[in-house]
Amino acid sequence: MRFKETILLLLCFSLSITISSGANTISANQSLSGDQTIISDGEQFELGFFKAGNSSNYYIGIWYNKLNSNPPTIVWVANRETPISDRFRSELKIINGNLVLLNESKSQIWSTNITTTTTIFNSIVAVILDDGNLVLRNRSNLVEPFWESFDHPTHTWLPGAKLGYNNRTKKSQIIRSWKSNEDPSVGIFSVELHPSSREFVSKWNGSQQYWTSGSWDGKAFASVPEVLLDYSYNFSYHTNENESYFIYFVSDPSIISLFIMDALGIIRQLAWLEDTHELNLIWFEPKTQCEVYSLCGSFGICRQSGSPFCDCLTGFEPRSERDWNQSDFSGGCVRKTDLECGRNVEKQDFLKITVKNLPLNNSMAVGSAGECRTTCLNDCLCEAYSFVGTQCSVWNGDLLNLSEDDGSGNEIYIKVDSKDVSHPKRSNLVTVGAVVGVVVGLVFVLALIFVLYRKKRVSLGKTTMEGSLVAFVYKDLQIATKNFSEKLGGGGFGSVFKGRLRDSSIVAVKRLEGISQGEKQFRSEVSTIGTIQHVNIVRLRGFCVEGSNKLLVYDYMVNSSLDTHLFLGKQVLNWKMRYQIALGIARGLVYLHEKCRDCIIHCDIKPENILLDADFCPKIADFGLAKLVGRDFSRVLTTIRGTRGYLAPEWLSGVAITAKADVFSFGMMLIELVYGKRNSVRCENSRITYFPSLVADVLNEGGDVLSLLDNRLNGEASDEEVTKVCKIACWCIQYEEESRPSMSLVEQMLEGVLDVNMPPIPKSFTLFVDKSDPVVFFTESPSNESSQIKESLDNLWQVY
Repeated sequence: MRFKETILLLLCFSLSITISSGANTISANQSLSGDQTIISDGEQFELGFFKAGNSSNYYIGIWYNKLNSNPPTIVWVANRETPISDRFRSELKIINGNLVLLNESKSQIWSTNITTTTTIFNSIVAVILDDGNLVLRNRSNLVEPFWESFDHPTHTWLPGAKLGYNNRTKKSQIIRSWKSNEDPSVGIFSVELHPSSREFVSKWNGSQQYWTSGSWDGKAFASVPEVLLDYSYNFSYHTNENESYFIYFVSDPSIISLFIMDALGIIRQLAWLEDTHELNLIWFEPKTQCEVYSLCGSFGICRQSGSPFCDCLTGFEPRSERDWNQSDFSGGCVRKTDLECGRNVEKQDFLKITVKNLPLNNSMAVGSAGECRTTCLNDCLCEAYSFVGTQCSVWNGDLLNLSEDDGSGNEIYIKVDSKDVSHPKRSNLVTVGAVVGVVVGLVFVLALIFVLYRKKRVSLGKTTMEGSLVAFVYKDLQIATKNFSEKLGGGGFGSVFKGRLRDSSIVAVKRLEGISQGEKQFRSEVSTIGTIQHVNIVRLRGFCVEGSNKLLVYDYMVNSSLDTHLFLGKQVLNWKMRYQIALGIARGLVYLHEKCRDCIIHCDIKPENILLDADFCPKIADFGLAKLVGRDFSRVLTTIRGTRGYLAPEWLSGVAITAKADVFSFGMMLIELVYGKRNSVRCENSRITYFPSLVADVLNEGGDVLSLLDNRLNGEASDEEVTKVCKIACWCIQYEEESRPSMSLVEQMLEGVLDVNMPPIPKSFTLFVDKSDPVVFFTESPSNESSQIKESLDNLWQVY
């Protein structure tokens, strides 16, 4: 009996034929297992088993064969929800006309689930095509497949694939994120087509919309013009009685492109360029991570800046520490201490936080602020309350989509156990003492306010308050600065002087030059600028306008400007400080470009305009001068001393300047943070060393990036961080405006949220840099050089 069973088993195995090396098909009686793969004819795509992250789970997937990435760049996954643990005992094979996956127990865990009209199952083959499409078709019919993976996308939309809406079944094709970067199971974020408006929308949990592409006008999406900045992309929209869909192609065959919904709810368009041998980010939406709805789950709060984005509220902890460590925040947070419903109300308290937007799942109640609090405290189901104006709102479910305040000031009170908000226990005696102390303190504070008020009136003379700013009179500032005798610095817009008011506060007074506005317009402009508040922007305290005298009064920064430390030897900044300074400047520029009511372009980013407080926190100064002087002021800029090395090339072209001009200046300054010297240095032999070119050369040749470091640091820096900063700098100083990243993208790169791809050598370098001597320029061209090169050099030195 055992002999017959053995013979039968051998016969069964003989029916399963091994996939030959280099094959692009799985035929009947063949199976794929272990490390076997099939590869498309053009060797673009590969199908096989892959391992997700550090887990022991394996999946059947398709990835780019030509991309030398580790882990591979997965574009499609078959068994997202049913992983296997032993790929050698599992099989992908054709059974009864379907492609199926059998696990180690030979149980079917995934199938194409189609019904075919053919009865000749031996003629059916599975083929991986050169566009990444896995098709199931009859061997004799090479046109119409029975089934194709393009109809069942996972988290990636590939060129040539339709992404649309079935007009008969009223269902959309949906791209769904991975649960985390190490877990390809279906995540909580998705993107799909809305055919009525011809736009793509991103959703949380399949319902809550948080981003839209804007409608398609036949050439571009209203909210994503970046898609068509690259001429290589060809998007088109099609509709008929059966379906409505978008499709796109890449005209340049050397460019590999993909559109993904990542695990954090961000849509990204990536392209692999042979020149750089890396995936490059073309565009992404939304622009800020906290715009993704409920990114941090219930009772989690999203930070507008910093990393990680998500944190639990005080008194809460991650529901799953393991998931949070893998950047899967969808499980949210839970209370550290459960609340006892209906008992021990005195042990419950409220955590007050200020958020950008109040959660949606609220209900209304009536009463005063105190009654609103009591209503929630006595309701076992109430999780939080808010009282705005005369309106009481209560929340009975999980609090979702909490994002840190950006100035909107929406206050919400979350119910927690009192011990989790660190209220010390008080005896009755202490309570009485506290009350007495409060009364005495209140009397003292009122007296102090009165004294300071009197003192302020004496110190300011005729100076008055205007909104949140002080409107100084000229004579007061003349006295405060000892007739403008102690000069701190200066630039094209004027000089800065140290001053001391009679209340002993030290200020920096900037006396402006070249400001032509009348008094009313100047006051209006300054009042607008005075509302701008950010930790990385120097605070404007007041102003003065009397006739031709126009002055701005700022907080005084004890550690002076960045240039004094980099170039004048005031204090050597270690690498950690330099990195944090770069990150702080980036955050300040993001605020100016994207988070103010009007986009403010600084137009003069340089070390002299970066001030450092007592903790070396960077503060962008002169941020308002672009607004005060007006955007059309190239004449003024050409006279600014010491800034030619920071001006973007478009200043010479006469085109309208955008925020990308600040990006260029920031990139040049990043290089100086690494180098510790000016970007260009004139030598005695009339040769000029141009450091950005050396940075680009070292990066592209894989050289030692620490050789670029300020020699005063003795090589004490993170190789990874120095490389990252150099790459970001080279992206920022690209010659073409559209090739430079936005400052919000730069911020995310510095925070480590986004990887930084290898940048191309800026075109301006290739115009006039000899590859054999990449960092040296001559102030005069040798006689045997062409006039074209000399003209390029002359144009260069008009900017640098």
